Amino acid sequence: MPRPHTLKIAETFASFQGEGGRQGEPTIFVRLAGCNLACRFCDTKSARQGGRPIPVRGIVGRVERLKSRFPAEWVCLTGGEPMLQEIGPLVSALKTAGFRVQIETNGTIFRPVAADRITLSPKPPGYAFHPDFRRRAAEVKLVVSRELTLGALSRIRKKIPAPRPVFLQPESNAVWSRAKAVRLAGAAVRRGLKNVRLSLQLHKVYGFR
Repeated sequence: MPRPHTLKIAETFASFQGEGGRQGEPTIFVRLAGCNLACRFCDTKSARQGGRPIPVRGIVGRVERLKSRFPAEWVCLTGGEPMLQEIGPLVSALKTAGFRVQIETNGTIFRPVAADRITLSPKPPGYAFHPDFRRRAAEVKLVVSRELTLGALSRIRKKIPAPRPVFLQPESNAVWSRAKAVRLAGAAVRRGLKNVRLSLQLHKVYGFR
């Protein structure tokens, strides 16, 4: 008998989506362990390594138990970097169980999974991402870090179809980063870049996870 497919999981929890176009919606989060980047501004450094191997069936069971206390239609696979692991079986199992699935990814690794929504969050220094995300990403989320420039924002905006929003998300909601986000958004308007939006980490404003 084949061994069940397992994934390294850092944590699972229920909360409200604090970022991007689904901001404010009830969501169950599955944080996968492991990342291929080491961003200076990462706010989930504990998920870069380690994690507990859990069979897909066990992960779905955790999600369903969380839903019994916090009814949510959406599950967000985040990290770390979820695309480092073979998440296809988990996505399929969650959808079979009636959930809608969002994946948050830095975009450097592409897996053809049947997610309902993909949030692309390219990272410095190069902000590189796999070309298949140009058509698959529903939105782009850019952390307004010290490294982010108008040039990088322009390149990303031109690679992603205009109907897909690009969110400028301040680094840890810091005052300096919010001010920079406003400057970048204004410069983007003057340069003629479409659908560039200001954002915040809503979960940090309200004090939930």
